[in-house]
Amino acid sequence: MPIDLSAANTDRTVSATPPAPPAASPRRRQTLFTLIASMLCVTLTVVTGAAAEDWPWWRGPNHDGIAARQDAPTQWSDTEHVIWSAEVPGRGYASPIVVGDHVYLATADLAGQRQDVLCYSRQSGELLWRRAVHEGGLKKEGNKKATLASSTVACVGDRLFVNFLNGGAVHTSALRRADGKVLWQTEIVKYTVHQGYGSSPIPFEDLLLVSADNKGGGALAALAQDTGKIVWRHSRPAKPNYPSPSLVNIQGQTRMVMTGCDLVACFDPRSGKPLWEAPGATTECVTTTVSDGRLVITSGGYPKNHVAAMSADGSGKVVWENNTRVYVPSMLLKDGHLYAVADQGFAICWKLDTGEQLWRHRLPGRGDYTSSPVMTGDRIYATNESGQTTVFQATPEKFEVIATNQLGVGSYATQTLVGGRIYARVLTGTGDDHRERLYCLGN
Repeated sequence: MPIDLSAANTDRTVSATPPAPPAASPRRRQTLFTLIASMLCVTLTVVTGAAAEDWPWWRGPNHDGIAARQDAPTQWSDTEHVIWSAEVPGRGYASPIVVGDHVYLATADLAGQRQDVLCYSRQSGELLWRRAVHEGGLKKEGNKKATLASSTVACVGDRLFVNFLNGGAVHTSALRRADGKVLWQTEIVKYTVHQGYGSSPIPFEDLLLVSADNKGGGALAALAQDTGKIVWRHSRPAKPNYPSPSLVNIQGQTRMVMTGCDLVACFDPRSGKPLWEAPGATTECVTTTVSDGRLVITSGGYPKNHVAAMSADGSGKVVWENNTRVYVPSMLLKDGHLYAVADQGFAICWKLDTGEQLWRHRLPGRGDYTSSPVMTGDRIYATNESGQTTVFQATPEKFEVIATNQLGVGSYATQTLVGGRIYARVLTGTGDDHRERLYCLGN
């Protein structure tokens, strides 16, 4: 049964919620939902202050993996359409973010015992600075694919924010954007490694939202961006789980949704107050949740494979569900349709309202998918672990491969599409010869 937690306490005292307005008629409700959905991208961008030519945090300015329509290249190689490429010291699966004239990236050097944030020139690829956030405390544990720098940096104003697992705990740090100077650092929770850690910090107004679910007992927290002080903190079940917090617009209000730990849970991001939770997710999820304000989509891969659409009204009603394995790559939601790249390399389109599968096609090449697809216009860019990106047209009526492109020998980081360019972190060597490069691709 769903549990209404609107009166429950977090680890801090919160004020009472004002009475809800009278219920709207069904017709008026549908009109409101349509209006809310059309305004969602604008609303979340205004809340967090992203500029149109920036990609300032995980999944982009609107938290959905959808880039503005642009003339990004569809074909490339390690020599074709390369604006620049630069060496990436260390290792990581964090995605690049692009803000103003700079590109920022998290990385970790296990042998050198340091976790860094890097700053590159957006125009030339020159490494402008490298700042150690942690020195010492690095230990490789968990899944062999996991890295110690899998959290994507976030940028708000003159500050950068990043999560690192270090010394048996998850820490969030703020850096000065100009030179990388560490301004503050806050321990979120002790962390028991199962697979690894890769949740990214998500800005909301003047707060920073951080998740750190783990089998030792996890936490959700909001930190003040200026001081790092924990404004609220909410304890989570002692189960391994990996999503970043997801900001969605539900009935005109920005809400934070988390899936996994066998629950779908909704919170007020300002106060941390739990609003509702209901069974409907599996234990271990990785994908960042998407929602149109009416339905919340959950997907996971352990102990069961599933994709499900749950009502966002707190009733706990599962509208539809299937057993497709979309465990790691996050999904895309556009115009009432849900697009997914399954871990084993299938591209799929479902109707959001009913779960009807409109098409399913195997993508070219070999290799599982760890990175998330990114969409611009009706084109989706999906990159497998072998470093091959398939660009395909995706509409409810049509799936068509446009191009396949090989870059490096592997890729686990999600690409960034902004300003007509693609920023891709790729492997150029493996094993003892492990090396990474950051590519900027353009027409």
